[in-house]
Parts: sequence; structure tokens; C-alpha cells
Amino acid sequence: MNQKKLSPAVLAGSVFYIGFLPKFPGTWASLAALPLIYLASVHIHPLFGPLLLTILFSAVTLLAANGIEKIYGPDPSECVSDEFAGQAMVFLFIPVYTSWEYNLLVIIAGFVLFRFFDILKPLGIGAIQNTEGGWGVLLDDLLAGIYAQMCLLFIIFVVL
Repeated sequence: MNQKKLSPAVLAGSVFYIGFLPKFPGTWASLAALPLIYLASVHIHPLFGPLLLTILFSAVTLLAANGIEKIYGPDPSECVSDEFAGQAMVFLFIPVYTSWEYNLLVIIAGFVLFRFFDILKPLGIGAIQNTEGGWGVLLDDLLAGIYAQMCLLFIIFVVL
């Protein structure tokens, strides 16, 4: 295995090498985060489960970002722990029901909304990404998660 990939920062920041999946590693990471987020929402608490994951993956990103950036450059696509944090942020305050159809619809909508904001980076998301170091890697995803969450809450409580 490549010596660079054995670095603890690379292992953590890539979330056990999910960041090395071909084409769209951020999307793969966001998708991989969904079962974890759902299980945390159901088995821990609808608020505290996603909050715990947001805090955990934010800490991983901040700790790993400098090390992974030294190897792969600024805000490398291999670093996807920030996608896990941002995707978990989407589901803070989102109610979980016993209906699997509802939950599946909410999960899909939350995923699509997060990817929309994370990829296009509107409303200041692109600007905040220019922050130095690990904060720049993390903050754009958290802000994308907040915008996606607001849209998802609007859909759940106003549209549905």
C-alpha cells in the first residue's frame, strides 16, 4: 500500500479510505454517512445522535486536515470527514418517525439538498471555504449542512 495512505491523518480524514473512491468522493462519503446518521437518530436520539456525529466528524476533520493537506494539497478531495460532519448537520432537529417511507423520503431529500449546497457553494459557502487550514475544509460543509437543514425543515413542516 502507498506509504502516504498509511498516515493516521489520511486514514481519519478519508474516513477509512472512502475519500479514495473514484469520481465524486464527497458524494460517496455523504452517501456512506446516511446509514450512520439514521442509526444514531433512531438509537441514540433524533437530536443528539446527529449532533454527536457532527461534533465527532468535525473534530476528526480539524485534527486530520493539516496532515492530509501536507500530503495532498489544500482541501483535498480525499479528505471526506467534513462531508460526514456536514451531512450529519442536515439532520439536526429533523424528526424521525416509525414510517420507513417518510424516513426514506427525508433521508433522500436531505442528501440531495446537502449535495446541492456543497457542490454549488452558494450564499457565502464558497467564500467561507477560503478560511485557512482545517477550518476552511470544515466550515463550508457545515454551512452547506445548515442551509440544507433549513430547506429540509421548510419542506417537512410547510410543504408536507
